[in-house]
Amino acid sequence: MSPIDGLLYGLGIAMSWQNLFAAFLGALAGTAIGVLPGLGPVAGIAMILPMTFAFDPIAGLIMMAGIYYGAMYGGSTTAILINMPGESASVMTAIDGYKLTQKGRAGAVLCLVAVGSFIGGTVSVVGVMLFSPLLAQFGLLFGPAEFFALLAGGLLVLSRISGGTPAGGLFPMAIGLLLSTIGLEAVTGQNRFTFGINELSDGVQLVAMVVGLYGVAEIMSLVESPTKNVRPLGVKLREMMPTRQEWRRSMAPFFRGTVVGFLFGLLPGPSASLSSFASYRLEKAVSKHRAEIGQGAVEGVVGPETANNAAATTSMVPLLALGIPFGSVTALMLAAMMVHGVQPGPMLITQHPEIFWGVIASMLIGNVMLLILNVPMISIWVSLLRIPHYIFLPLILIMAFVGAYSVNNSVVDLYVLVLLGVVGYVLHMFHFQLAPMVVGLVLGPEIEKHLREGLFMSQGDLSLFYTSPIAIGIWIVVALVMTAGLQRKLFRLILGNLSRKTVLENEE
Repeated sequence: MSPIDGLLYGLGIAMSWQNLFAAFLGALAGTAIGVLPGLGPVAGIAMILPMTFAFDPIAGLIMMAGIYYGAMYGGSTTAILINMPGESASVMTAIDGYKLTQKGRAGAVLCLVAVGSFIGGTVSVVGVMLFSPLLAQFGLLFGPAEFFALLAGGLLVLSRISGGTPAGGLFPMAIGLLLSTIGLEAVTGQNRFTFGINELSDGVQLVAMVVGLYGVAEIMSLVESPTKNVRPLGVKLREMMPTRQEWRRSMAPFFRGTVVGFLFGLLPGPSASLSSFASYRLEKAVSKHRAEIGQGAVEGVVGPETANNAAATTSMVPLLALGIPFGSVTALMLAAMMVHGVQPGPMLITQHPEIFWGVIASMLIGNVMLLILNVPMISIWVSLLRIPHYIFLPLILIMAFVGAYSVNNSVVDLYVLVLLGVVGYVLHMFHFQLAPMVVGLVLGPEIEKHLREGLFMSQGDLSLFYTSPIAIGIWIVVALVMTAGLQRKLFRLILGNLSRKTVLENEE
């Protein structure tokens, strides 16, 4: 079906009462999670992941998507009001947002941010609608060799670009791959590395791992260094109407932020955070009021916030069309799809069009809900900031244990939860990245499956994996990304040698 027909089909699915409720609940919970300092969208989705299993796959994914783009908006509230970003994508928002609050323009800025988030998210939905089917059609050309290159190469790329040193991503990725080998082996039916524990025959449970790594570890980090409760200023409804000049100055950043966010959402890495930084730098370079940015300018708030919401929406394209998560949140959504028995990738649009188009259409509805919810409810979100940590942290911990246990009613899952919570805390303390570990556990069985399928088809001939043109192209891109640091050093070395050679020639 065409993109327009697909969107209409998806709207029919997303408008059911259950899916509308899931979108509303996700947007509401996501905004609350973003508002509370220290709880970002990853920890929030990890906590609520077990709840989504009570819904059908479509409603569960709609709810998680709502949490993601809701948290993108909610994080801006704390950044603007108390100079404390709710999540990493709102770091740039705090620079000018808090200065505008000190000038008495908090309400107007929050209104502009809500409108910018709506514009960025809505326009990106149209892009997702157009790009995903094209990418999925290309993915139908893939066989075992191409899928192995895509999954294994994508895992390597994610470990490299997720931040920090190469070892900071590769080491957790290796742990995730090792954990993926635990349990019943698919071909021979033999148990591997279960150590006589029958509950491990099904492998390490993804929900227990995710909630432990992100939820329990995050709580431990917050307890270790609790943030000081800052009493935010009150915001009245009548103060939320921007002036004509503020509207005029926001129009161009709305457009530029949407374009930047859409492009960054298609790339690997923490797209929401990167697009926010890129948009802020762009505004400082091209804005007519660039001299004011950093001292309290609406361009420095509207541009980055529009960009990170656009990127959050567009990041669904690689997940839905290729089955490759380019970030922590999409990795969790991939995990949820696998638990529900849905295999994301090029065949998703043909095998499960209701999921593909339903999730895309729900993002359009969810952005409208966010706009309607957040403008009149600013005072409620402000009151959430007054809740002390010693009240809501124990509640979150209880929810984590109940959620992890309820999936399989297994005490072993609770042991895994606690163990991986400690592991996640230690890895986070030493600045290791946790997303490659989750993606390693999720993609490990798929990588093994495509490797063995390819070896079976070629009767053990490894040349199958490096003679396919598509596979060769993927491995070239992977090699370029993995050696990016070395390339920069060589480039600087060559430039330095050329500069010295030029100086010597001039002296002669």
